[in-house]
Amino acid sequence: MSEPSAHETEQHPPRAGKPWRQAGGDLDGPSALVKLVVAQGTFIAALMFYIGAIYTSTYYDYFNLRWGSMNLGFSQVALESLNLLNLDIMVAAGCVFLLVCAPWSRRPRRVTRIEAAAARWYPLFVVIGIVLLALWHEIQPYGWAGPLTIAVGLLLSQCRDAEGHRPQGFRRQAVPVFAAGVFLFWTVTNVAWQQGRQDAQAHAAAVTSWTGVLVLSAKPLSLPTDSVREEKLSNDRLHPYRYSNLRLLTEHDGRYFVVPRDWDARVDEIYVIRESEAIWVALTPGTRPRLMD
Repeated sequence: MSEPSAHETEQHPPRAGKPWRQAGGDLDGPSALVKLVVAQGTFIAALMFYIGAIYTSTYYDYFNLRWGSMNLGFSQVALESLNLLNLDIMVAAGCVFLLVCAPWSRRPRRVTRIEAAAARWYPLFVVIGIVLLALWHEIQPYGWAGPLTIAVGLLLSQCRDAEGHRPQGFRRQAVPVFAAGVFLFWTVTNVAWQQGRQDAQAHAAAVTSWTGVLVLSAKPLSLPTDSVREEKLSNDRLHPYRYSNLRLLTEHDGRYFVVPRDWDARVDEIYVIRESEAIWVALTPGTRPRLMD
C-alpha cells in the first residue's frame, strides 16, 4: 500500500475573492428585480405590438390598404392596441386576472365554498366553451366568448378542492395552464380583429366628418371632377389648380390618402397625394353635425 503523497494530503487555504452567494440571494437582490421588470416590460410591449398589428391590419384591410405599406414604427403599432380599452374588455380582463392570481395565492387560507365548487364544476365551463365554438357563426360578433369560456374553465381547474388539495404534476397543472394561455391568446386575437373591423365600419360611415383636405397643384390632377371641386386660379400663381371637397383617410411619410365626400368604401377608389414642391396640401375641419338646441 502506497503512502499518500504530499500534494494529496495538503489542504489549500480558501481563495480570497468573492464570497459564496447564499441560496436564494439572486432572487432577492436588486438585479433580480430589474430583470423581472425588464422581462415583464418586454412581454407587455410584444403583446401590445401583436394586438396593435392585428387591429391595424384589420382596420386598413377594410379600406383595401396594406398596413405594411404605411411604414408604421413599433411604437405606433403598439399604441394602436389602446383602441381595445373599452369597458367590456376591461371587465373581462379584470375577471381573468383574478382567476389567474387566485389559484396561486401563497397566503394560507381556508377553502371557500366558491373555490371548492369551481374546482368541482370547471368541466362545465369547458363544455360550454366548446358548445360556443360549435356555434361560432351564430353568436357573432361575440365569437370570442367561446375560447374565453374555455380558458376560464381551465384556470378554474387549478383551484383547491374541498380537502385543500391543489392539482399537481405536468398533466394536471402545466398542461391546463398552457392550454388556457393558448385560448386567451386566441380570444385577444379575435377581439382585436373584431374591434378593428367595427372601428373601420364606423369610420367609413361618417366620411363628411373626416378632416378636410385642400390641394393646390402646379399641374392638373386626375381627380373625379363630379365629386371633387376643381378651381382654376390665375396663371401667375405657383399652384394655379385648387381641389377641395376631399377628406383625409390617413397620412404617412408625406403621403395623403384622400377620398371624395361622397366616397363609398365598398366600390370607390382611394387617391394618394404625395406632398412636394409642385403639390401643396392643407388640412381643414370636416363637416360636423349640428347640435340640437
